[in-house]
Amino acid sequence: MALTLRAVPCLSDNYAYLVHDTDSGETAVIDVPETGPILEVLKAEGWTLGHILITHHHDDHIGGVAELRASTGARVVGAAADAHRLPPLDAAVSAGDSHAMGPVRAEVMDVSGHADNHIAWHFPDAKLCFTGDSLMALGCGRLFEGTPEQMWASLQRINALPGETLICSGHDYTAANARFALSIEPDNTALQERIAGFDADRAAGKPMAVVPLDTERATNPFLRAAAPHIKASLGMAGAPDAVVFAEIRRRKDAF
Repeated sequence: MALTLRAVPCLSDNYAYLVHDTDSGETAVIDVPETGPILEVLKAEGWTLGHILITHHHDDHIGGVAELRASTGARVVGAAADAHRLPPLDAAVSAGDSHAMGPVRAEVMDVSGHADNHIAWHFPDAKLCFTGDSLMALGCGRLFEGTPEQMWASLQRINALPGETLICSGHDYTAANARFALSIEPDNTALQERIAGFDADRAAGKPMAVVPLDTERATNPFLRAAAPHIKASLGMAGAPDAVVFAEIRRRKDAF
């Protein structure tokens, strides 16, 4: 499968993502913080947008949907359970469903926690997962509506994907997340090496919010709450994983 990925910086620290299937010519965007930058990439690439896939209802992810739909005629797809606070949907989906983009299949995952009815879009054949504000580069979203147990379960669903899956999250909070990650696990050499490469990655124009899942497993404290040495360092040896996750999230909120 020849899927082309374009990360599109929007607003101050958001990303939208365009995926294009070169065989069928089908193109989708995941989340629309604003319209202009997305239209610019579509024009530069010569792509016709057919699908707008929404992860959750927050305005910095859907603020440009109405304008982009009017400009392109693309179909809008989002969570059925959240339809009352999303832009009008052309197709409503639930966890376990899939959406066809020509020959390309996007699977719907429940990743609630940051927001109720938050979904992720997983393209298994292309090894891409668009996680919105659930799992992020070196972090995870604040729990505005869900519980720690709910978010921990959501992260485990993402963590069960193949390690080479590219996690494409909705924001670039990487630098701040890295400082916090070091406060939890200062001796993690994989984390230290990742941080040491930040300047080169940015200089090369690499989107910092696009990271292999294996890298997140090795460095993201929110995925590592089950590690015995982390539990011990927090004074929580033997505590349930979700409880340790909740403590890490509490510390990040106050960091």
